[in-house]
Formats: sequence, structure tokens, C-alpha cells
Amino acid sequence: MIDPLVIFTPSGKRGHFPVGTPILTAARQLGVDLDSVCGGRGICSKCQVSPSFGEFPKHGVTVSTSALSPWNSVEQRYDDIRGLPKGRRLGCQATVQGDIVVDVPPESQVHRQVVRKAASARDIIMDPATKLYFVTVVEPDMHEPSGDLERLADALREQWQITDLNAPLPVLRKLQKALRKGNWEVTVAMHRGSLDDRHQLLDIWPGFHEGRIYGLAIDLGSTTIAAHLCDLRNGTVLASSGVMNPQIRFGEDLMSRVSYAMMNPGGEVEMTAAVREAINALTIEIATEAKIEADQILEAVFVCNPVMHHLLLGIDPVELGQAPFALATSDAMALAAREMELTAMNACAQIFILPCIAGHVGADAAAVALSEEPGKSEDLVLIVDVGTNAEILLGNTTRVLACSSPTGPAFEGAQISSGQRAAPGAIERVEIDPATKEPRFKVIGSDVWSTDPDFDTATQITGICGSGIIEAVAEMRMAGIVDDKGLIGSAEQTGTLRCVETGRTHSYVLHDGTALGGPLISVTQGDIRAIQLAKSALYAGARLLMDEMGVDHVDRITLAGAFGAHISPKHAMVLGMIPDAPLDKVTSAGNAAGTGARIALCSVDARRAIAKTVRQITKVETAIAPKFQDHFVNANAIPHATDPFPHLLSVVTLPQVSFNLGGGGTVDADGKRRRRARPRD
Repeated sequence: MIDPLVIFTPSGKRGHFPVGTPILTAARQLGVDLDSVCGGRGICSKCQVSPSFGEFPKHGVTVSTSALSPWNSVEQRYDDIRGLPKGRRLGCQATVQGDIVVDVPPESQVHRQVVRKAASARDIIMDPATKLYFVTVVEPDMHEPSGDLERLADALREQWQITDLNAPLPVLRKLQKALRKGNWEVTVAMHRGSLDDRHQLLDIWPGFHEGRIYGLAIDLGSTTIAAHLCDLRNGTVLASSGVMNPQIRFGEDLMSRVSYAMMNPGGEVEMTAAVREAINALTIEIATEAKIEADQILEAVFVCNPVMHHLLLGIDPVELGQAPFALATSDAMALAAREMELTAMNACAQIFILPCIAGHVGADAAAVALSEEPGKSEDLVLIVDVGTNAEILLGNTTRVLACSSPTGPAFEGAQISSGQRAAPGAIERVEIDPATKEPRFKVIGSDVWSTDPDFDTATQITGICGSGIIEAVAEMRMAGIVDDKGLIGSAEQTGTLRCVETGRTHSYVLHDGTALGGPLISVTQGDIRAIQLAKSALYAGARLLMDEMGVDHVDRITLAGAFGAHISPKHAMVLGMIPDAPLDKVTSAGNAAGTGARIALCSVDARRAIAKTVRQITKVETAIAPKFQDHFVNANAIPHATDPFPHLLSVVTLPQVSFNLGGGGTVDADGKRRRRARPRD
């Protein structure tokens, strides 16, 4: 009998453990980042986990409700005293009884995720939908009876030319006290409709209110949720924060989540509840960080891919998992926050969701288009928003094309043997000396290289994140440790003992901390294969747009997204993630989707403009394009099997080595095969 399989998310680490093994023990043996300070006695509650049940096609398991031991008295005691969030278990008490998928929430992780979707500086013309107005209201008169709301509406029309007033019940309850306390002078927060000119009364204060009102620009990604808290008076970003998307426990990529909804009745309801709960918690967290009250947040703008769009709204995403990939709606949406159970912000807060471009190209791509404006570019620009699902735009003043490409989570450290999310201790930069084959690296939380005398040897090195694995593989290619097919050579072939046998393949040892009780961090053949698959999907999507545009090169490339902002252009091009271009023409736009969300938050005109722009973008569907597979296969080579990279090769030397020659060997600079010398008897 095979022991039950335990799979941890978001790390993706897995292993088989005997029945009765505590989840905390399994986590420790796998190196999962699960906190505990009480020695497993159920006192500290640091080891809280969220088990998941149902069908998980991505992981190849079906999880029954009996996969964990029943709730016990220790957990009950803790719940009675301090309370456990719904669905949580204590990892030290819950034991393995069958195959199980376990999510480790952010607060249970020792090394918290570094969500890098920071807000970039941008000049924005302020015309927010929500503004404050000070008005003087006529007092009631027994001879001319009318309601307080009606007289407030008259005052707004006469003093501010605001018509079509609508007042929700929570504000109506405050109205009379505010008017009388302010001696018939009040300040009101008014929201002008994004899709029409109707006005909604969101809040009211007696007299002249000198406080501020705020809005959230939220980039709801497959892996992370990033939010920027903005002052609606001037657009200033007061705080930025982010959390892991808790839906990752239902599947790391979008199609896995669609499959979960297909195979588990009510699965979409679970995923919607999970993401809304995370957004509410993030709202409170970011308000606390900015030292404001959460009810001062009167508006939020969301950008997200189509699957996240549907799951945020509580719409079953099943149709997005099969041709013709039909959206329930692609139009922009304006809703009340309470309709979406987003209760952490003001009771009358308003939500705006940018329009989607097509079934697999969502509101996040629309936000990138709003931020980067490819349709206004005189030169041909390729914009790549790198993530678990990459959105790609190609265009100029003539036309703009768009597609999405399923890159998967490898770029973010998942599916990598020593991979992890970006957190303190993760290797994020790598260099390898082409002569000695010796590496040096930087870790998140330290500003110096590992070979620097000032590098603290006590630094806890925990794994390698997405930008680190990209640079590691590219550096291995430039150092002749990996050939153009992606094969790692042996120690004899490469000239370094860091290349070690791993079964029938080889691995390159980047860091060996085992002597001090730390991890062994290697780049395995499986890691390189995962990166090849991800980068091939990305390149194939870009190449498909270039075919549609009828071009073989682009003038410039913009890397967007939290991950894109940390990719080295040279390393990305060595891998063949992006087409060849002058390196000085490859730039980062930071979190362009988040910037687009901020622009929409601060400008009603921008919301209306992007609604028109998305209708002018031509969608190219990668899932049914005949050439996609050909481009994908050719892009497996590093950097590419057929496409030349003249700009790259003018600044980088790629050794002509091959580690698949039967008896082994290398290739000379002129391309001729050279056998290894055989030792004489």
C-alpha cells in the first residue's frame, strides 16, 4: 500500500506519509514554511492550515472529507477560547488519513510572501467618480412640507448642478441627524456613475468635513492580490499591500480552478467566498497600515483575468474552460460593494470592474492597455504582462493585437524543486563565472552578493524564487553548463563538480547549506524543463501576434507585472522568453495593470475611454491557432531553434555545447563535434 499523498499549497511541495502523521510533521519534513512555537501542543495556533476537499485534476488526487482526522478536543478548546477561522485546522493536531491538499495561509508562514506589485509613480489627470461637496440645505417649513432628502437634492442641484440623486438606506439613516447637528450645513460624498451620469449619495457629515476619502485600486491576479490605497482628492498612493490569492489551494493555474468548479458541485462558490474573504482582510490591513478607518474607503476598482473576473462576481467559470470561451459579460461593470459581500469598506462603497477584451484576455490586459497606451505608439511595441497567465499586447497607431498565453506558475517559483514565492531568504539574483562555473547570488532581504565579505553567512537561505530561477538557467546557458536543448552536462562535460548525477540526469548545485542544517538548492533537469515549457508558451504567444501583424521583429519590448518588473532583460532574452530586440529597448513598466486600475480609480473619463479602446483591440486566440504549437516547439530551445537573435548575440556569447551526443562530448566553436579523450590503459 502506498502511503497517502500530502500536497501543500502555495509551495506545491508534496510527499507520501503514513496514516496518522500530523500535518505539522509532514510540513517540517518537506521544508514547508509552516510556523509553530509551542512544540505541537496546540497552544500557539501558529500552525493553522486550511484543508481542501474534492477533485484536484491538477494534482491527480481526489480528497475525501475523511482525509484528515476528526476535530479533536485540543482544537475545540482553542476554538472556544480564541476562535479558529471557519475551515481551519491546527496542523499539530490534524493527522493524515488519506490523500490531502493543505493550504498554508499567509499568517501561518514564517517567511511572509513579499508581494512586489508596488505602485509606480504616474501623473494622472484627476477626475474621480467620488468627490466631496459642501452644501447648505433649506430648513423644513410646515407651510411647504418636503422631506430632508428632497431638500438636500434641491441644494445639490442649485449649488453644484448635481441631478438624479439616489440615496441608499445606510446614508438615509444618517441624514436627519447630520443636517441638524451641522445646523443645516453638511458635507456629502457623491459618486458619479461610471457608465451613466447618475449620482449616488455615499456618506454624509455634519458641517464642513475636513477628512479625506479614499479608494482602492486592486489587481486581482491568479497568484497574488495587490491593492493600492489612493487619496481620491489628489491620487496620492498612501499604502500598497498584497496577499496570496487563497484560491491557489484549488489549483495553481486558471484551468485547474475551472476544472475544480467542473468536478466539484459548488466549487465556484467556495472559490468566490475565499477570494472575497481575502479582499476584505486586505482592505482592513491596508487601512490599518495607512492609519485610516476602513469606512473611509468609498470606492474600489478591480482589474483581473476572465476566470478571476467571474469568480470575483460569483459566476461559474465553466464556459471559460471550453471553446468558444464565452464570457458571461465582457462589458465594464459598476456595482455596490455590498452586492459582492465586500463588507470591510464603507457600507455604501461602489465597485467598478474594467471591461474584458475576450474570453482569455481580461480586464487586467485592458488595464495594461490603459496604462501603456500601445495604440498611441509610433513604433511597434510588444507589452508582456508576465504571470501565471501572461497577457500580451502588440501594437502601434495602426492597430493593437492581444492574446493570453498559459505560462503556468514556474516563473513564480512553483513547480521548481527548490522553488518558493518571493520571500526573505529566497535567491532572487544569480551570476555564474563562465570560466570557473562558480555561482554567486543575492537573496531577498540582503543587499550584497553571497561572495561579498559583508554577506552574512548566517543569512537563512530558504529557496529560489521566480527571478532567481530565470537568471540561474540563463547563466547556466551562458556558462556552458546547459546546452541549447536545455540539457545539463555532467561534471566531466562541464568541468565543474557542481554538476552532479540525479538519477538518469544531472543537476547543478547552486548552494549547499546542509552542513549548517540548511537546504541543498540545486537546479535540476526537471526545473529547466518547467522553465522551458513556461517560456515557450510566452514566446509562442508573442510570435503569434507578430505573425498576425506580419512582422519578424519589434521595435521595443515592455515587461509588465510584478514578476516582469524583476526580470533582467538580458536573462529573459537568453532564455528566449521574449523576441530578439536591442537590450536598451527592453524596459519594465512595473505593475502596469495596477497602474491602469489607479488611473481608472482617479478618472471617470479614463473608464469610459478604455471601454471604447477594448472594442478596437483585435483578439488572437492561442488555443485554436494552428501555428501556436509550431512556435511552441521551436521555442523549447534556448534561446530558440530557428529564430535568429542578432541583437542578443552581439552582446552575449552562447557556448556551442551539446550534452546529447550518445557517448557525450562537446562542440567546437566551428560547430564540429569533439569527442572526449578516452583514458589509455
